[in-house]
Amino acid sequence: MTDMTITYCYAHPTRETSLRCKRCDRPMCASCAVRTPTGYVCRDCVRTHQKAFDTAMWYDYLTGLGVTIMLSLITSALVAFIGSFIGFFMFFLAAGIGGGAGTLISNLTLAVINKRRSKPLFIACATGVALGALPVVIVLLLTGNIYGVIGVVIYLVIATPLVYTRISGIRL
Repeated sequence: MTDMTITYCYAHPTRETSLRCKRCDRPMCASCAVRTPTGYVCRDCVRTHQKAFDTAMWYDYLTGLGVTIMLSLITSALVAFIGSFIGFFMFFLAAGIGGGAGTLISNLTLAVINKRRSKPLFIACATGVALGALPVVIVLLLTGNIYGVIGVVIYLVIATPLVYTRISGIRL
């Protein structure tokens, strides 16, 4: 006969389990298991594995945020300035500028941060795009330029996710 010993989850000591982590061999319950293509891994092993890919330095957050704020401020002011002259067709122009500027902002930001990676860095850069356009939106609202506000919002809707995805390496 085989000796069956009862094992309990490392995180939930009252749950019996026969499932073990593929990397550290600790017993874990189904709610603690993370499915990977090669087997189940505990959450602690997943966290330590993910930290190996975070290469950003502390100053990358400041430089990435600063670069995206400045470039977005310039671009949103350009969208508002051009939009004040062409009216309704500015919506199409804002969409085109949003795509091109999002690509340019992400490429310049990647060069400044030396292609280092970290999820908070990606979020900081995307936030920088929105924060850079905020002063322009406030000025446009105070002056009553609704076409300009809508144009800058269209630019933001296109450029912000584009910057996030390109900096994070997501290719669609």
